[in-house]
Amino acid sequence: MPYEWIEPEAGPDAPMAELHLWPYRSLPKAGFVIFIGLTVGMIALPLVAVIGSKILWALLPFLSAAVAGLWYALNRSYRDGSTLEILTLRRDRIALIRHNPRGPVQEWQANPYWTIVQIHPTGGPVPNYLTLKGEGREVEVGAFLSEGERIVLKAELDAALVRSKSYA
Repeated sequence: MPYEWIEPEAGPDAPMAELHLWPYRSLPKAGFVIFIGLTVGMIALPLVAVIGSKILWALLPFLSAAVAGLWYALNRSYRDGSTLEILTLRRDRIALIRHNPRGPVQEWQANPYWTIVQIHPTGGPVPNYLTLKGEGREVEVGAFLSEGERIVLKAELDAALVRSKSYA
């Protein structure tokens, strides 16, 4: 799953739990290089037949633009996928920090004792919309997760909040 519970370090100021969430990446960086290389190779192979003719120079700008467009789109997808959400749970505070790829960092804090984890099966922007509600504000968690992952995460967040309330 594209999230991970981090084991906190021991200490008086250490959080009880920390959760990192990120979007799933179906194409790793090595796959990106291989994909671009194979694309260039498949485009160049038919050009062998027209080497030395004016047709090569007529086709080359369009084919180069196609590869450049593909490169740009994949890089843009990687930048958009660099979103990171960090949920930190302490005895007296729960905090969610979202690092956006093209925008400001968003922060939310509340008292964990009064925080509610909600899942909205319908009515949200996506099915099984997962939110945290506390101190008069409701924030979304894991917008990039699948429906099933949000359901599993809700159960894990509920369990973490119950543990934090038992220590209070």
